[in-house]
Amino acid sequence: MQKYTASNRPGSPQSRGALSIRNVSKVYDPEGVNVMAVDHCSMEIAPGEVCMIVGPSGCGKTTLLNAIAGFHSITTGEIRLDGELLCGPGKPLADQGADRIVVFQQGALFPWKTLAENVAYGPMVQGVLSKRRAIEKARDMLAEAGLGDFGDKYPGEVSSGMARRAEIVRALINNPRVLLLDEPYRAMDALTKAIMHEALLEMYDRTKVTIFFITHDLEEAIFLGDRVYVLTTRPCSLKKVVDVKIPRPRNYEVLTSEQFRLLVEETKDAVHEEAIKAFQLGERELA
Repeated sequence: MQKYTASNRPGSPQSRGALSIRNVSKVYDPEGVNVMAVDHCSMEIAPGEVCMIVGPSGCGKTTLLNAIAGFHSITTGEIRLDGELLCGPGKPLADQGADRIVVFQQGALFPWKTLAENVAYGPMVQGVLSKRRAIEKARDMLAEAGLGDFGDKYPGEVSSGMARRAEIVRALINNPRVLLLDEPYRAMDALTKAIMHEALLEMYDRTKVTIFFITHDLEEAIFLGDRVYVLTTRPCSLKKVVDVKIPRPRNYEVLTSEQFRLLVEETKDAVHEEAIKAFQLGERELA
């Protein structure tokens, strides 16, 4: 298999957000059930890369994301951000920090705060900005994301797509080195998802933040990503890397191109092989 390093990656020529995952394994309940979720998984993600993670359900994708975020420990291996050790030998659990912000499937906005107050919350709590300056910056960033007229609205007063867009703005106001997205658009209808894709690409074009994005939608993976990382069935390890050489900025015209179709088929073939393995494993376990 070709070795992928930060030096041969697409993405922004910025110097922050390089994520290195080296021979990471995760075993749950090592003294009991002994379930291996991740098995010597390695990835090298460049600064400014949109890294799309796909694989069968339950293969360990979210376990890997949680290890990067500092929610779960690892058993062996190491994870580094810009060369700094997040977790590894002697430090199985990474510290949580604003340099790695997670956006989950379920909404996490405070329902009793306006969108502007939600976005401003992080810098205010961390003492990075005063309340006045944080609100000003929040309103500016909401306007850039097409939500300038909704800063005083509460999450329950806007659409799910607007609320999710505000969540991503809330993450970006902290100027993270890595944005961790765990199937953020999974429950959305096709039209809303398309709008969210365009909004995310616009925000990415402005910030060039490194993105670690878990999805089951292969077209989403190809449309948004610089590279698509296909993981094996549990315990997950890296099976294949699909290099998406579609120029940026992108729009929906690429969805009808032959290049896009071939990339989707290449990714689908790899994922399908692992899905069959996962299904057969489930049959054996049931037996």
